[in-house]
Amino acid sequence: MTTSFSVSLFGGRAWRAMLAIALTVLLSACGFHLRGSNGSFMLPFATMYIGLPETSPLAIGLKRYIRAIGSTQVVDTKDGADAVLEVLSDPESNRTKSILSLNRNGRVQEYQLGYSINFRVVDKAGNQLLAPTTINLVRPITFDESQVLAKETEEAALYRDMRNDLVQQIMRRLAAIKPVLPAMSVAPVTPVAPAAPQQ
Repeated sequence: MTTSFSVSLFGGRAWRAMLAIALTVLLSACGFHLRGSNGSFMLPFATMYIGLPETSPLAIGLKRYIRAIGSTQVVDTKDGADAVLEVLSDPESNRTKSILSLNRNGRVQEYQLGYSINFRVVDKAGNQLLAPTTINLVRPITFDESQVLAKETEEAALYRDMRNDLVQQIMRRLAAIKPVLPAMSVAPVTPVAPAAPQQ
């Protein structure tokens, strides 16, 4: 009795697994993709301009991510771009490092690293697609005077991690944008003269 129950339970699990695989293949075949399920976000515009310097690590990360998706082209000028990401506050100049805690001797025991950006998105007609948005990220880091070089390496890695997180959060907000549709022109209706009464 126990053996037959184990077999039927395994069979049920196997059947559910096969059903899940079949549904996944079916959804993929019809072009359906879960936004963010594989870490990517489809953008609702064909071309986009990133308002950051070419050498900006954040710009490089964003452009690489958008190009990898393949549905949106990153252009070099804002003229004619379907969407323009305007950076109102450059994150590279907003990196912070503040004391988070002290040890019993009054020496720094822990720092808090900060990384933030303020941006908005407009379309080619100047319509605001995304209002000014601020994203603030923080990471704690311990400090050890005997391991200064190692801590500098860890700090750089944490800033890099925050930058990658920033790319993901920006992409999530871009993917949620609903473009402004152009107003439809309605042709005036010509009044129809009433039919003449029959004699």
